[in-house]
Amino acid sequence: MTAEHQIAFFLRELETGDTWRRAAAVKGLGRLGTAAHAAVLVRAAADPSPEVREGAAVGLGRLGVAAGMADTLCTLMDDDDPWVRRQASLASRRLGLRDREVVDAYARLLSDPDYHLRINALDALRELGVPGDVPALVRLLGDPAHSVWGRARAMIWEFRNDPDIEAELVRTAQWGADDARAHALWMLPDHHVDRLLVSLLGYLTEDTPTEVRRVAASRLARTGRPEAQDALFTALEAEQDPAVASQLLYLLARSGDERLLAQASRWLGHERAGPSAATALGSVDGKVAARLLRALLTDPATAPRTLAAAATAYGGMGRWDAVWLLLPLLDHAAPEVYEGAVRGLAAMADDGFRPWERGAVARALVARLQVDHTLAGVVQRVLTGLSEALPGLRELLDRTTSPLVRSAALSLLDPHNATDADTPHDLPLFVRHLDDADIWVRKVAVEGIAHWVEETGTLPPGEERLRHRLTALDEDPSDFVREAAAEALRALDDRRNN
Repeated sequence: MTAEHQIAFFLRELETGDTWRRAAAVKGLGRLGTAAHAAVLVRAAADPSPEVREGAAVGLGRLGVAAGMADTLCTLMDDDDPWVRRQASLASRRLGLRDREVVDAYARLLSDPDYHLRINALDALRELGVPGDVPALVRLLGDPAHSVWGRARAMIWEFRNDPDIEAELVRTAQWGADDARAHALWMLPDHHVDRLLVSLLGYLTEDTPTEVRRVAASRLARTGRPEAQDALFTALEAEQDPAVASQLLYLLARSGDERLLAQASRWLGHERAGPSAATALGSVDGKVAARLLRALLTDPATAPRTLAAAATAYGGMGRWDAVWLLLPLLDHAAPEVYEGAVRGLAAMADDGFRPWERGAVARALVARLQVDHTLAGVVQRVLTGLSEALPGLRELLDRTTSPLVRSAALSLLDPHNATDADTPHDLPLFVRHLDDADIWVRKVAVEGIAHWVEETGTLPPGEERLRHRLTALDEDPSDFVREAAAEALRALDDRRNN
């Protein structure tokens, strides 16, 4: 059957067919028809059957005739049937209609009970570069569907300089529905916070929805105002919700205020709020905080996340027994506890370990690096400068299959970081890894060669072969490796000339 025969068939079906046949006919006519058939589809858009009106919307979108279609499609976007409205909104987008009445129709769909239509309206208005109905748009911040409120938030951010948008955010932050109010508070420009300070302080009470309280607390903490901090402490003292207490402790930890001692102590035993409480104690410092954290570190019943936070906090305090309390935690069954202990040691590394601690820290972390490379970068930071780690790293280097560990070990063997009696013999370790499959391992190996030449003040055995290999790295795909190789060659030239 030719296209002409099919079109004739569709036209007959529109006159004599039942509901479903007429609906199929208008869809087919949209696919095969020409501009001359637009009027037929417009008449079908007024059919008493919603199935046919829906088909007419689909057909109009397929036909591709935009001129004069705004009135028809806007009428369909206000149809009582959601499927008709949905297809009409899609057809309007497909035709690229930009008429004022089309924008208004999309704006009305922002409040449609069908979430597909709210999505269609948001996408269409964003394409048109207008916010549509501003109050309806901002209300969508509280929409139960993530795909809706996420799009609404993105649109509001895009139009954030629109005075109407900004004014509606302020209004919603004060009087909007709970979910929308929480999002509006997050998005509120900073210069409005002082103006809304009284409202924000009022949101800290327990009769305010949890999410609104949490957002209000964050915005208040960012102000740095003494009255805001006092209000947060008052709220923390009365707080019964562990999630909110956890956030308040986290926000107040930066203050180092001694009022945290009593409030943090109250939540240390709670699985949700305990980690924030331990972190807060670390910021307060002092004998009482140290005693409380020490008790957590030595109590087998301490929850893993709280134990991890306590380990990091106690390391940051740099107490005389911190190393000996943290090292046993490196072998804890919970990965987060290992991480907390490593980060606690990293905090101590900033000030340097005591002579009698260096060997124990080096041996423990090299051994741990051999079985767990997830924190290789943090471990590297702790071990930098510890010559006691070098023997273990040399052994580890040829056993590990992890490029992260190889990179960390080579970097720590770099004589710029630490040296020992065996440093003059480390050159072959760097040379062996010039062909490593990992870019960063190759880079560290090349840098190690350059630094070895500088630190030892000698030319390496087999210098010409080494020069040949470094020159070959001019073809390396990584800019970093090529630059490091050029630097290593310059180091060889400088040493030969001197």
